[in-house]
Amino acid sequence: MVCPDAYVPRADIPVVQLSIDRNQPASFHYDLAQRLSPLRDDGVLILGSGNLVHNLHAYSWGDHSGTAYPWAIEFETRVKDLLAAHEHGPLIAYETMGEAALQSVPTPDHYLPFIYAIALCRGGEELSYPVEGFDGGSISMLTMRIG
Repeated sequence: MVCPDAYVPRADIPVVQLSIDRNQPASFHYDLAQRLSPLRDDGVLILGSGNLVHNLHAYSWGDHSGTAYPWAIEFETRVKDLLAAHEHGPLIAYETMGEAALQSVPTPDHYLPFIYAIALCRGGEELSYPVEGFDGGSISMLTMRIG
């Protein structure tokens, strides 16, 4: 089978993969991502993949109804409010945001890609959420687009 040219990837967008050092605090990751910000001006697409809310200990296996635990909704709502205000400090120090944050982010490995994404935000850029919802009550499927 021959693919039409329209379906052949051009591979002309630079991609750099980063590993997350979970032993470093979120502030380390935020600072590193800010140093990567000029790459956006050079046409580099920067993607972060993780989950804002990711608690497998509380996951309701088999429940794909989209119903979330109150603490998960509380944390995601607070995060969106802080993003809208361009207030990144509490998001970096998420451990200080209360019980909802601690339940939503019991380990940092799925949250740290979000830290990279927000460090690349520039004031005044449009934020949108093309995908929203929860799975198993404790996994946020929120997708954030900057610009």
